[in-house]
Amino acid sequence: MTSPHADRLARLQALMRETGTDLVAIGPSSHMMWLSGLDPYGDERPVMLLVGPDHAGFLMPALNAAAARKATDLPLHCWSDDEGPEAALTALLTECGATAPGLSVVLDETMRADFALRLLDALDAPRRRFSADTLGRLRARKDAAEYAALKASATLNDAAVTAAFGALREGMTERELQDVIHAHYEAHGARAEFTIIGFGENGAYPHHHTGDTRLAPGMAVLIDSGCRHMGYPSDMTRCGWFGGTPDPEFLEVAAVVEKAVQAALAIARPGVRAAEIDRAARGVIEEAGYGDRFLHRTGHGLGLDIHEPPYISATSDAVLGKDCVFSIEPGIYLEGRFGVRLEDIVILREDGAEILSELPRDLRIG
Repeated sequence: MTSPHADRLARLQALMRETGTDLVAIGPSSHMMWLSGLDPYGDERPVMLLVGPDHAGFLMPALNAAAARKATDLPLHCWSDDEGPEAALTALLTECGATAPGLSVVLDETMRADFALRLLDALDAPRRRFSADTLGRLRARKDAAEYAALKASATLNDAAVTAAFGALREGMTERELQDVIHAHYEAHGARAEFTIIGFGENGAYPHHHTGDTRLAPGMAVLIDSGCRHMGYPSDMTRCGWFGGTPDPEFLEVAAVVEKAVQAALAIARPGVRAAEIDRAARGVIEEAGYGDRFLHRTGHGLGLDIHEPPYISATSDAVLGKDCVFSIEPGIYLEGRFGVRLEDIVILREDGAEILSELPRDLRIG
């Protein structure tokens, strides 16, 4: 394995010893990509990366082995369709020292259920849990290369969203505005991760599906979009008003949401619990009388996955660490009228939250 993957594997194995973990089992997922650099073809054939405290290797279908060897030098325990995976899995478990009863096993929570059950059936009375205190803990802290990729993706997203607000024209559809954003991504070597365009009352649905609603004067505009660039995603929401004088309550709501963002930013630092950040944002919105119109959590982690731990919710007791990356995105949604959500991705530094975007949250009025 080459750096950074060799370093990540060594850190995982050290953490396994610290947490008393005997085996970590990873399916084809972002966990596997982050740890090994391998993103194997995924179908019903069992593929797993098994990590013991002193050994790691892949269970690999033979027909995918040649491609896998180009991406990793970890040992492959191959199996063919005519023989099945049982013998190869047994051999890999033996190499990992995972044959005793009652092992402490971490399962990739995104692994296919049939893969996970096959593994558990091959073990003797395992004690299993998911990856939060091992692989999840490591992934939550972004290294310098990950930060650089996330920053570059955010900067590109800034330009795409700026271009979108500049392209607003009466009569255009949400899909046509989405096309402006996607074209900007593609012109700069990125691809769209997702885009939500909400004109008027559509902005009141947090996960509105961009459609054929046409823009008319007197409409609020919500743009929530992200691209994938250098392997990492971006995610940002900005709002504006098209044509005429904005509805006074739109301006009031936007001011409350901005105040909620600022309240969350003010307490975001290493050692703070995720629920405290949610409470700070939610408290502002509740005090303004819109508590029942804040329909979701305050944020989510972002890394290789657009949504990953930590989740910034009222029920999360996760303690946030240095170099953790997540969104702060409070919103107020008035059904039948408009919605306002303002979202930035931050990385926690020693002295607080650094915002990755360089695009101000000011409303776009025009």
